[in-house]
Amino acid sequence: MSTTVSSTIEPPRQLPARPGEPLPRRRPERPNRRKDAEMRWARPGLIGLLVVTALAYLWNLEASGYANSFYAAAVQAGTKSWKAMLFGSIDSSNFITVDKSPGSLWVMELSGRIFGFSSLTMLVPQVLEGVAAVGLVYTTVKRRFGGPAGLLAGAVLACTPVAALMFRFNNPDAFMVLLLVGAAYTLTRALEKAGTKWIVAAGVLIGFAFLAKMLQAFTVLPAFAGVYLLAAPTGLGRRVWHLALGAGAVVVSAGWWVATVALWPVASRPFVDGSPDNSILNLIFGYNGLGRLSGGSGGSGGGGNFSGTAGVFRLFNDLMGGQASWLIPASLVVLVAGLVQRGRAPRTDPRRAALILWGGWLIVTGVVFSLSTGVIHTYYTVALAPAIAALIGVGGALLWEGRSRGLVRLVGSAVITVTAVWAFVLLDRTPTYVPWLRVVIVAAAAIAVGALLAAPFVPRATRSLIVVAIGFGLAASLAGPIAYTVTTLRTPHTGSIPSAGPAVTSVSGAVSAARAGGPGGPGGPGGFGGPGGSGGAGGFGGAGGTRPTTGGTRPTGTSAALNAALRSDAGSYRWVAAIFGSQSAATLELSTGDAVMAIGGFNGEGGNITLAQFEGYVAKGEIHYFIASGTGAGGGGGPGGVTNSDSAITAWVEAHFTSETIGGQTVYVLTSRK
Repeated sequence: MSTTVSSTIEPPRQLPARPGEPLPRRRPERPNRRKDAEMRWARPGLIGLLVVTALAYLWNLEASGYANSFYAAAVQAGTKSWKAMLFGSIDSSNFITVDKSPGSLWVMELSGRIFGFSSLTMLVPQVLEGVAAVGLVYTTVKRRFGGPAGLLAGAVLACTPVAALMFRFNNPDAFMVLLLVGAAYTLTRALEKAGTKWIVAAGVLIGFAFLAKMLQAFTVLPAFAGVYLLAAPTGLGRRVWHLALGAGAVVVSAGWWVATVALWPVASRPFVDGSPDNSILNLIFGYNGLGRLSGGSGGSGGGGNFSGTAGVFRLFNDLMGGQASWLIPASLVVLVAGLVQRGRAPRTDPRRAALILWGGWLIVTGVVFSLSTGVIHTYYTVALAPAIAALIGVGGALLWEGRSRGLVRLVGSAVITVTAVWAFVLLDRTPTYVPWLRVVIVAAAAIAVGALLAAPFVPRATRSLIVVAIGFGLAASLAGPIAYTVTTLRTPHTGSIPSAGPAVTSVSGAVSAARAGGPGGPGGPGGFGGPGGSGGAGGFGGAGGTRPTTGGTRPTGTSAALNAALRSDAGSYRWVAAIFGSQSAATLELSTGDAVMAIGGFNGEGGNITLAQFEGYVAKGEIHYFIASGTGAGGGGGPGGVTNSDSAITAWVEAHFTSETIGGQTVYVLTSRK
């Protein structure tokens, strides 16, 4: 009997006893059907998400014309002059730069050089950066939490109102955000095997993000460095060494351009806008550094005007709230719950590391935006969108995985409830904007929470109830931001202070200037920008946004007569005109295609030449016209003002040249003295 049984039992597989014997075949592993099914639909889902995002962001793109004419003029200049491209000059004759580093301009300028400068060749690269950011968020989240979590995260990013605004606009934020998301991906790869090349790649991407928007790019550094120091799967000494290599990569990839500007002979490069002493270091650490945090060095007086009073709840106020805060409460709940769940995990736990990475990004950047007393615009919140999106994707994965546990369902119910309540509050700030949507959100949230709590009491339908809860929970959570995003996509945006969604009446009763527009340029009087204008309240395509430029060709406020005068014999002059303020100069440059000297720069903090310097340009015959009227103090309505040299230049021109009125503007022909 024993002999019969033993003959039917397969002997255990062993290594060959003698050299030359073939190795036994390994038993094939059992296929993971759930993982295979996920892989089959995750990739088509990603492709669908990217295609829909691209089509939505490209729709009616040209309606915004040149968007922010300040940066559009710099892009135009860069398509004509490699030197202007290198320095980020606003004019092709290289009088003065923009008040940021030029990294984001390079992409648009290369597009313009290849396809010709136009509104579309400038804005389409911004759209593509947004699509790429959505794909990178998906890929990064998927590596830790699976395809469904990645798709949810990518969809949340695409549907964030401020993301839909800035990935269709020509401000530097789009390029910076893309590079920071790329850095999060490479850091995630570095955390898998403590790979040197990946940590260096993260440093390079952050360095180039600095070249897009200077020190704002560095707000992710505390979270990124901290998570690697904590969770990288190697010894402490090697972790520190890797961080040193990453820091070196940041310095090199950002510092080469800074060194170029600092070491270039001052007489042969453009003025550095935003720096009264024409210093790139002053621009970095003053105007775009401490000035943003404390309000000094050219950054004073603007923060409250553009984004409300500094404080813990600034991101949720009437100006900032509708941009990106819809899912911040839910993100914070997910972060805390996730960290508690992974509390006893090993130091190198990849899921806890992901939570720290995205949560640290959200908290540090959010605190900086909330407490800074300098100029903080509402659209800065696009830098929060990837972290929020990733945490929501993570939350969806954790809820599904723990759906059988009562505590997880309670946390999920809390997330849905707080999100729906906050969406109701945000929508209630615009009572005439899709009023039925608030009711739908509350009803969907109630169904979702009810299904989650009832699931354990209906054993045969538990899975179905949880699926219903997730579906209605997503509807309650995303309906508000999707509505704002649709409105943003349907509204043309121009000027220096764009904002997503419909116009919101503040507590004081004033309509948000970011949506209603203002007279002339960025936030104040003057310039050739013309009045802003705003849409009325109403459905998805109703309120919000500033008036687009006419046909994307000639900006509002210029005249055919003035354009014709400036174009006459333009090739004989280095600058066809001189004017106070970059915004005014930019409008003229976009109208004529020729270089205009922007004295004082964006807000009077740069390009402050002396009377003697100005006289020298005139004596050489390098400037055709001086335009005196319609310029506004400080160049485009910023916090600056008219300097003594500005007054001296104006007085000298008035004393030595005859004025004439062309197209409603007072101009002086600098080649013909009295």
